[in-house]
Amino acid sequence: MSEHIEHRPVIIQKYGGSSVATLEKLESIAKCVVARHSQGYGVVVVVSAMGNTTDELLKMASRIMPDPPARELDMLLSTGERTTMSLLSIAIQKYGAQAISFTGSQAGIITTDSHSNARIISVRPYRVQDELARDRIVIVAGFQGTSYKNEITTLGRGGSDMTAIALAGALSAEACEIYSDVDGVYTADPKVVIDAQKLDELSSSEMLEMAQHGAKVLHDEAILYAHRHQIALYAKKSHDETSTGTFIRPDGWPDNVLNKARIKPTAIMTAKKSMFICLDAADTGAWLERLAAIETIKVMGMSVIGRSIEAILDIWNCPDETSVRRQLIDDADVQGTAYTDIQNVTVTGMDIGRHPDIIRKLYAALQSQQITVLAQFVESNAISFVVDRSHTARASQILHGFVMGDD
Repeated sequence: MSEHIEHRPVIIQKYGGSSVATLEKLESIAKCVVARHSQGYGVVVVVSAMGNTTDELLKMASRIMPDPPARELDMLLSTGERTTMSLLSIAIQKYGAQAISFTGSQAGIITTDSHSNARIISVRPYRVQDELARDRIVIVAGFQGTSYKNEITTLGRGGSDMTAIALAGALSAEACEIYSDVDGVYTADPKVVIDAQKLDELSSSEMLEMAQHGAKVLHDEAILYAHRHQIALYAKKSHDETSTGTFIRPDGWPDNVLNKARIKPTAIMTAKKSMFICLDAADTGAWLERLAAIETIKVMGMSVIGRSIEAILDIWNCPDETSVRRQLIDDADVQGTAYTDIQNVTVTGMDIGRHPDIIRKLYAALQSQQITVLAQFVESNAISFVVDRSHTARASQILHGFVMGDD
């Protein structure tokens, strides 16, 4: 057994999607990881499946059976991350450092017993700690764990981010670095708003608000975990040593970049796939319970006055929007309509929903450009406008101008 060395500060790194799509990219990551380790850090790397591996595995399973058993799907899909972790460990050892790969269960990720959408309930990283003490770089398969019934489970959307952040908390890491194909968090989607600007720093509350309203750089469940556990995050671009990324500091930490002297919007977000519902419900409480029971959707905004309900729903993760419409309207004791050819464009910023002047200016900016607002939802830290899908890009550009102070 290797002799234990003195404690090193721990850094968690997460690489996913296109960042690990090829062997060449894995070798590039290996060089960066070895370099970070040589700077005196204990390094834990969490990886996703390579490229489109998960989609390909799902396709193979569906060719055999249209609706495969969830348990067997978890067994199958967990192999994608295991492939990546093993190859990256081999690449790291090629470049002169000691490394060892662990599955989620070997790393101590304990989850609920819900296949395909499990939640982490505890982390017992004893083996990870032992290997860090032996000066090894530890590679962990993201997106997976083992349930309290000792079953292999997968974590659902954003699972690898969640794995990395949970390990960061359990290991008291100095920081958790999330690498992707974008250079941090922007004031808007650069594909939609050409002059979108990278944010150097955000609070975890601000990032959580953005993630809950459509930002896809980091997943909202993972951000919520980091927010609750005071974990510092860095969102950076893979394979780019010049990337400064975005620092997401826990609430309460010193604010070195952002000017809080006045209330100001932070960014604008657009949900990728939305549903707008208008209805009358004889029993509003029963309808809201029905809505809460559908795990594949999230409520982005809601207005309830008596029996009249308006709601904007995020249905990006929903495989069958017709089924959702049926559950919410056709199968329920309500009269109403659901619209899917719409999107909600949301302006986020701490406390902006508490300032009527900001709300009025945003609404007026859209109206002045002949963009019809179908509905408006105001929360303390977000203002959402429901518009026709054909107007989404233009609405985003107009609101971004306001965010950047060009109004």
